[in-house]
Parts: sequence; C-alpha cells; structure tokens
Amino acid sequence: MSDVKELKQQLVDCIRMLEQSEIIDYNGHASIRLDEGRMLINIGSCQRSALTVDDICTIDMEGNLLEGSSKPPLEFHLHAGIYRARADVKAVVHAHPKWSTYLSMVGQAYEPVFAQGSLVYPMPVLDSPNSINNKHMADRLAQTLGQSGAALMKAHGAVTVGQSLKEAFVLANYMEENAHRQYMAMQIGKPYCFTQEEMTLCREKLWSDVLFQRAWDHFHAKLPKA
Repeated sequence: MSDVKELKQQLVDCIRMLEQSEIIDYNGHASIRLDEGRMLINIGSCQRSALTVDDICTIDMEGNLLEGSSKPPLEFHLHAGIYRARADVKAVVHAHPKWSTYLSMVGQAYEPVFAQGSLVYPMPVLDSPNSINNKHMADRLAQTLGQSGAALMKAHGAVTVGQSLKEAFVLANYMEENAHRQYMAMQIGKPYCFTQEEMTLCREKLWSDVLFQRAWDHFHAKLPKA
C-alpha cells in the first residue's frame, strides 16, 4: 500500500509540474500502469493546479472505477489503448502544449533543433483533432505512436510515454522546449536540424536515468512547499 501511495504522490507532482510549465492545462492527465490490468490516473474533474492524492483514482482498462473519489477523464481510453499496445510502457502523459500544437495546426513537421528534443524524433502525428474518448480512437493513436516515445495529435495536443513516469514527464518537457525553439527560430529563418549522426550521439549521451532525474528534480524544486 505504501508503494501505491508513493506512486500517487509522484503522479500528483508530475501533473502539477506540467501545469506550472503550461504543458498541461485544465484538461490534461497522466497515468501509471499497475499490475492486474489497472492504472492510476487523475480524476477528470480535478483542478490540475491544486492536485492532491485524493484526486488520483484507480481504474481498470475499461475505465471502471476501482478506488477513488470520482470518475477518470473521458480520455482514459488514450492511456488504456497505449498500455494494450505497448507492454514496455509504464506511464503515459497526455497534454495540450501550445508550441508543439502550433506545429501540428499548420502541418509543420517537428524537427530536431535542440539536443534533448532529438530524443523524441521522428515525431509521428495522428491526423485527427478528435478526442481520444473511445476504443477506436485509442487504437488509432496507439498505432500512430508505434514504438516512439511521443506523438502529436493534429490541432489537439500530444502524448509521451515512458518506462517510468519520470521518463514520460521529461520527454514531454524536451518535446515542448524543442517545439518552442523551432517556432521561434522559424521567425528569423530556417532552423538548423540535427543530422542523424548528431541525433545518435545525443541519444547515447542524453538518454540517461541520471539526467531524467536531474530534470525532474529541477522542476520539482519549483513546486510550492506544503
């Protein structure tokens, strides 16, 4: 039970950090896969900016409430679909980050212009702005994501996944920072895009649990103290 309590607090911290960074808004959500076909996820009606462990519920992959004060978000299907398709994924973040979404709104491809941002390149795009609130759309998104660590949803938002919540959280930050830099550089000229060789070197150096933890700690230190 103590492990589940710790996971709930980690989920709370993750969502609050994403909200402070304006990656998650009043509709975003994140989840952690548990055993026996269950997941932890924030309830749909919660205030992301003031989240507590009481706002985390446990559901099965059909969205049935197993434990918690209220129902999950309607897009729980997004998480369940990815978990069904990817046994390696232990955590999912769905957000509506503005810079990444700007790119998908105009059909501009996400380009690796920032070392950390290259970790989620190439970036697949779901060619639909519709909510992932049913199994059909969830399967479409999971197919689009494939084996990638992130995907965009046209004029909607983005999803990142990881073997841990920290990994999914950090990839969401890397993705949005890259998109922001790409957008701003495009106002001046044509951004430099990393070569395949440069991206390979970035992945060898930057795909690191130590560096993921450092990024997590950076944002965690900014959370208001209880």
